[in-house]
Amino acid sequence: MKLIFAGTPDFAACALEALIAAGHEIALVLTQPDRPAGRGMKLKPSAVKVVAQTHGLRVEQPASLKSAETQDMLRAIGAEVMVVAAYGLLLPQAVLDMPRRGCLNIHGSLLPAWRGAAPVQRAIQAGDRQTGITIMQMDAGLDTGAMLSKHVIDIADTETSASLFARLTQLGAEAIVDTLARLDSLTPQPQPAEGVSYAHKISKQEALVDWTQEAEQVARTIRAFNPAPGAHTLLQGEPLKLWQAQAREGQAQPGLVVSADAEGVLVGCGRGLVCISELQAPGARRLPAREFLAGHPGLVGTRLG
Repeated sequence: MKLIFAGTPDFAACALEALIAAGHEIALVLTQPDRPAGRGMKLKPSAVKVVAQTHGLRVEQPASLKSAETQDMLRAIGAEVMVVAAYGLLLPQAVLDMPRRGCLNIHGSLLPAWRGAAPVQRAIQAGDRQTGITIMQMDAGLDTGAMLSKHVIDIADTETSASLFARLTQLGAEAIVDTLARLDSLTPQPQPAEGVSYAHKISKQEALVDWTQEAEQVARTIRAFNPAPGAHTLLQGEPLKLWQAQAREGQAQPGLVVSADAEGVLVGCGRGLVCISELQAPGARRLPAREFLAGHPGLVGTRLG
């Protein structure tokens, strides 16, 4: 099938690799412009651009899809389908209407749950037991298009956004290949009105741990914000990042460290306790609790936050 592919991060790059392997004709790849990265702030291509160039595909990086010149370029491709995965640019209606069989989006939730920018993080933060990939036909709304297929996975009790992203990345690649192979036999299903939720973009303010919340909520937030933006608190006035946590029974004053051993640092919450098993001090690397405590003795009795 003749495709235009639009995407930017690793999540999209895996799908592009899968479409190439499946034998589809990728007539054009759209991705975000190169961005400064690293200590030297040198321009770095997106993961999708790297894959496209490796396979000798045509790559374009427009800052917008609204210009007549860009739209004429897309129209000239004559693609049957445009596949979109975490692209980062809005598709105007004129672009949505171009491919003969529409624009298909690989979305990282079970729609209509968690429409929007951060579906993986919000699913973990909310304590959902399942999530997955929805392949949908794009329309002018925010992830409101009709659904072509759903692919479900369970969310583990220790799941972080990093681990869930990795699993959804692979699932998304498999899902789009499967959906395109069955496209002729699939009937688009409108999203139900019930069960709609929005995965709003995560703010830096949210990453500061609120120890007055229930332990389950604190632990889920820590895991949801791993790897970005990284949940943090204060230890003796210095920032301390928290990467892995589980709720425990018990009670102590919010933020009070009640014990610290190889299993983790046990901290009081508004209700229950949280065991933090992976931590990171400023300028240091992420460490399991055992190694962290070797360099930070005397935590018991101190207050975080």
